[in-house]
Amino acid sequence: MTHSIHSVTVGGSPMEIFLFEPEGAGPHPAIVLAMHIPVGHTGIENDEVTLKVAERYAENGFVVAVPFIFHWWPKSAGIEIKREEFRDDWTELDLAAAHGFLRARENVDGDRIGVVGHCWGGRVAWLAACCNPDLKACVIFYGGRVKLPMGPGTPPAIERAGQIRCPVAGFFGDEDGNPSPADVNDYEAALKAAGVRYAFTRYPNAGHGFQSFVNPERYRHEVSEDAWAKAVAFLRRALA
Repeated sequence: MTHSIHSVTVGGSPMEIFLFEPEGAGPHPAIVLAMHIPVGHTGIENDEVTLKVAERYAENGFVVAVPFIFHWWPKSAGIEIKREEFRDDWTELDLAAAHGFLRARENVDGDRIGVVGHCWGGRVAWLAACCNPDLKACVIFYGGRVKLPMGPGTPPAIERAGQIRCPVAGFFGDEDGNPSPADVNDYEAALKAAGVRYAFTRYPNAGHGFQSFVNPERYRHEVSEDAWAKAVAFLRRALA
């Protein structure tokens, strides 16, 4: 597995993309990995969880691109600013750039690209599936705020479920408050109404961030490993 850092320009702003590649010439299936909102760190390079997640998917045979979708603000800007000013229209540009970056790689099969996201990135993964019909899989880990609009003139992402063209896998903790079990029910209802194939797994003894191994209060090892296995199996099927 190799790791490199690249830069693309989106809306006149440079965006870092951290790239993780498996062994072998490929072409490999690939993943756009949407990171969670920066908390207590400045960028991908200091986000231990996102880096380990990317490495682990690469070790399982996927090329992984992690775009720094918060490049619109200074890295030193607080989480409150990024959360309040976040815009889906900007993020769609970031996601398209990351997808195009992967498709241009010689070791990537451009017809076998999916998206994965945790927490805030889970919402971004849902958005990616809505706005990119070429994606072949979407995996959401405890993504909240799907029912809220982000940015001027943009609908809540849940209202765009009818645009999703790929199967969706979701992993949620019943002790989570964002998304709550009721929120997850609404996610399911939206996908059903849109005729989207999906598979949700709910864990009764887990809450938000159950894969965040840096947070002992939230991390649930057995649940995390079960979700890992299910997510990898889903991606292998969907990106076969």
